[in-house]
Amino acid sequence: MPMKKSEELAFRILAIVSEIPEGKAATYAQIARLCGCPRHARLVGKVLSLSEFYGQFPCHRVVDRSGRICPHWPEQRALLQAEGVEFKDADHVDLKRCRWEA
Repeated sequence: MPMKKSEELAFRILAIVSEIPEGKAATYAQIARLCGCPRHARLVGKVLSLSEFYGQFPCHRVVDRSGRICPHWPEQRALLQAEGVEFKDADHVDLKRCRWEA
């Protein structure tokens, strides 16, 4: 994929992530679907891992399809809890209660 197209996609992904309201969570697959790339949830994760180079985005509100938070980002749980996101257990957001319906 040419650099310009890649950057456009990255900004599309980040624009969608910036719309997730406080207290809600979305999945990588959900973001991929919303940006028109339904089979590229991993690409969404890659873009989010590099988001600091593009600005400030609420990437902590994105979890995997089971609601699992990132194992290598200990601050994610605290950020979500501070916003009122409920957890099923130590590692999983309660998506039934907190999923963002876009």
